[in-house]
Amino acid sequence: MAKKLLLLAAITYTFLLIVLSLINLKGVPSLGSSFDDKIYHFLAYFILAVLWITFFKIHKNTFKLFFVFITIILFGVVLELTQHQLNPNRTYDTWDLIANCLGVLVGTLIAARFNIIKLK
Repeated sequence: MAKKLLLLAAITYTFLLIVLSLINLKGVPSLGSSFDDKIYHFLAYFILAVLWITFFKIHKNTFKLFFVFITIILFGVVLELTQHQLNPNRTYDTWDLIANCLGVLVGTLIAARFNIIKLK
């Protein structure tokens, strides 16, 4: 049951991330720094990686872990590259992409290391 809920959460979160990446966002709360956007990118992809790595429960299989890691990175790259094509008010930003990748890296390392949720 927990695994099904985690899959639902991962899929829902992924879909939500796609939608939020493609629409105009207004009124996002400020964190009080000049790089709030990068913090949000980092956190978004950190959570994405934790959800999928935990779902696949691949903390001991290096190949599968690497495959999921690369898949999430490519997902972020494709989303960052296409957002301007689908919404002229959104633009490509290399720093956003770097923040995405760092979020995936840290999320993957933490989820793989601590196996956050024990699934049966």
